[in-house]
Amino acid sequence: MYAIEVEDLRKTYHGGHEALRGISLKIAKGDFFALLGPNGAGKSTLIGILCSLVRKTGGRCRILGIDIDQNMPQAKSLLGIVPQEFNLNIFEPPLQILINQAGYYGVPPRVARQRAEQYLEKLGLKDKAKTPTRMLSGGMKRRLMIARALVHEPPILILDEPTAGVDVELRRLIWNFLTELNAAGKTIVLTTHYLEEAEALCRNLAIIDEGKIVLNTTKKKLLAQLAQRTYVVELARPCKKLPTIKEFPVVAVDASTLEATLQRGQDVHLLFKVLDRKQLTVHSIREKTNRLEQLFLELTGKKEFL
Repeated sequence: MYAIEVEDLRKTYHGGHEALRGISLKIAKGDFFALLGPNGAGKSTLIGILCSLVRKTGGRCRILGIDIDQNMPQAKSLLGIVPQEFNLNIFEPPLQILINQAGYYGVPPRVARQRAEQYLEKLGLKDKAKTPTRMLSGGMKRRLMIARALVHEPPILILDEPTAGVDVELRRLIWNFLTELNAAGKTIVLTTHYLEEAEALCRNLAIIDEGKIVLNTTKKKLLAQLAQRTYVVELARPCKKLPTIKEFPVVAVDASTLEATLQRGQDVHLLFKVLDRKQLTVHSIREKTNRLEQLFLELTGKKEFL
């Protein structure tokens, strides 16, 4: 049994726009799955169909084996949804929002309060539990939406661009929290166009473009397709003149910084070996290429990822 099964899913909006054009997808239980694609690709439409906010035109969807057409209430209870846009009651405090949300799923008040307090603490909102939500920052509201999606303890969590507009520190906090959830057995589906997010978190992924699945594979296999990688190398000592290097292209950014491009099959150890032979001591190294973004552009033929 899969966490989510989608077969030949289609959605045509009024006016004839085909948002989904026969998508088929299977997501295993316990997976951390990324659905990648530009704005307008169909990601949010797919999520809307799974949680009954959008009516599909055709196809089938199952949540842990339950067909959404046959038992939507039960299927919905298995999902926790974090949408793109804030849809919180800004006049209620976070604690009450979470207790109310748990109540919608039949969680007893005492248990609901315990869970609410637990998630507020885990997401760094304990001291804001009784503060009106309208007074919270955007990042706090984002975390509150994640807590709200989890308070009824669903086995599947779906996040639609959960770190859009948040700063780097908060993004890392959310990443760490989601990693812990997944390690504990929760299935997580993430839609994003922050491609480094998918690379950091997910094991499997699908790329959707113009309502179709362009590729559905493991992250490891996808990254293996990359033709080249570019590394930024900080030297321990400035180099007055860059020596000739035949094994791979090297460009001097300044006297202490190089950019080296390795082709498929060339290991980063080769980079260290060649630079050492040229008496260039490496102080630090980082990968410059956004690998998933480059692959997306290659797969879709687009000039940019928006």
